[in-house]
Amino acid sequence: MKKVLIALIPLAIFFSLITLLYINMGKHSEVLPSPLIGKPIPGFEHQTLHTRQTMTQNDFLGKPWLLNVFGSWCPSCQYEHHLVRALADSGKIKVVGLNWKDETNDAKNWLKRWGDPYHEILVDYEGDTAINLGVYGAPETFLIDAQGIIRYKIAGVLTTEIIRNDLMPLIEELSL
Repeated sequence: MKKVLIALIPLAIFFSLITLLYINMGKHSEVLPSPLIGKPIPGFEHQTLHTRQTMTQNDFLGKPWLLNVFGSWCPSCQYEHHLVRALADSGKIKVVGLNWKDETNDAKNWLKRWGDPYHEILVDYEGDTAINLGVYGAPETFLIDAQGIIRYKIAGVLTTEIIRNDLMPLIEELSL
């Protein structure tokens, strides 16, 4: 009897873990807390992908904007790309891309294939700006207000629900 109870312990632990995972599946959120929320976007200076012009965070002051971290090597970026394009096409917010650790030709070919929704694309070859933003992995999207303050961060793929329920109300609030 004692041997049977001892043999059941690993099975009980296994089922307990499965139960906890199942319970928490519905509570998963792509919105991660960030110590940068409410603070100015870290300073940067990057060339743009197409014109090779140098831009800084100050070039985007005056209106709210989204910064979408993406790479041609990122399958999830392709998955959310139609939503990024829809946001840019809406005219309600300027969408800026941060091409993260990507080769120029790869990025241009990817954009040619899937479409280029970005008002501007900054090139972060070394990944320094992504590190300063606390990027975990592409895609990630930041909502930045007209004064350059980070108001919202989405780690992972944008969804229609996140855009409708979280992002658009904030964009409308910041656009008043």
